[in-house]
Amino acid sequence: MSTPPEAGPARRAAERAARESYGRLVAFLASRSGDVAAAEDALALAFAAALRQWPVEGVPERPEAWLHAVAKRRQLDELRRHADDVRLAADWRVLLDEALPEADELPDRRAALLFACAQDGIEPAIRAPLMLQTVLGLTAAQIAEAFLMAPATLGQRLVRAKARIKRDGLAFALPDRADLPARVASVLDAVYAAYTKGWSEPDPAAGIAMAEEAIWLATVVTGLLPDEPEARGVLSLMLYAEARRRARTDAAGDFVPLSEQDVTRWDARMIELATRLLQAANDAPASGRFQVEAAIQSAQVSRRLGGTATLDDIVRLYDLLALLAPSPVVRLNRALAIAQRDGPAAALPLLDELDTDERMATYQPYWAARASVLAGLGLRDMAQVAFRQAIGLSSNAAVRSWLQRQSDGLGSVR
Repeated sequence: MSTPPEAGPARRAAERAARESYGRLVAFLASRSGDVAAAEDALALAFAAALRQWPVEGVPERPEAWLHAVAKRRQLDELRRHADDVRLAADWRVLLDEALPEADELPDRRAALLFACAQDGIEPAIRAPLMLQTVLGLTAAQIAEAFLMAPATLGQRLVRAKARIKRDGLAFALPDRADLPARVASVLDAVYAAYTKGWSEPDPAAGIAMAEEAIWLATVVTGLLPDEPEARGVLSLMLYAEARRRARTDAAGDFVPLSEQDVTRWDARMIELATRLLQAANDAPASGRFQVEAAIQSAQVSRRLGGTATLDDIVRLYDLLALLAPSPVVRLNRALAIAQRDGPAAALPLLDELDTDERMATYQPYWAARASVLAGLGLRDMAQVAFRQAIGLSSNAAVRSWLQRQSDGLGSVR
């Protein structure tokens, strides 16, 4: 059977609605029923219906409102099947009484859902992944990659967390302002993980949309907690990175590493805003993880622009970050900074130490870093093996092409 000519535009419209509206719709639907998993199921069925109906009937004028209406009907169907349950019957009446909002009036409850996912009743280690799935619609596999976790294990923990939310009737309202600071760390972890996902996303449009969403959420959190330095820190960190987005590829679409980027393509106004945010965050008596990471980005930018920052400064900041937030990713980035400052021979033992961490086996940046260091030492055969690993693990065509050119430049394996 041939595909209807409208299927392509309809699918793209559904995908765009998913990118732009998923979190808002799940937050809205779950806030009424108190059941995140059921809200996700209802919305998944609504998207499936859209893919069936929109190619035939045309894309509705208000895609988000259409999806909300279909998902709400799915929720009602499910509630009707359990109408003898007193609590569910009450939920049914709430949904029946709820008027369908206009597309541009759909209440945005993502901030409330973010903080709701950080309640005491939810396991701390699962809070940020739960936010990424419920608010931003990422899959367990995508989230597991960001947190260096096994997808199956993470999926099981997410299911348990949602079941507990439903069982305990955890509220989806924005908590009292006094309760926000205790929950903000998990919220910021999720927001930054969303940004890094957008940064590495191979589809440019999807990557920009995810990055903009993360920046918007960080802006909301900063507004809710104007005296929270880490909120300013994470927003500063993301803006420093986002300011360089255009320079990451050249006119031909090829990947350009930071050290070779055309700084005239950087967004100067965004860098200025990031700097002001970092300065305001640093007025606090102590620094947190995101402030230090933003300071590293600031130093990298300053160094490329001919400022006073040096590689010594960058390595010292990584030393501090390793104390505040020890992780294999921090150790990897510190090793790369040391390679820049002291040469590849100083960095190789640090990478060898990371080689014992099984999570590095499938972590693309580790293999790219290892390939670069081995190439710098003239260990051509070992470097090419590492380049092959990095290429195989990369989902970005431009990065794969750049890595392949680096590997080809070494010559063939003997």
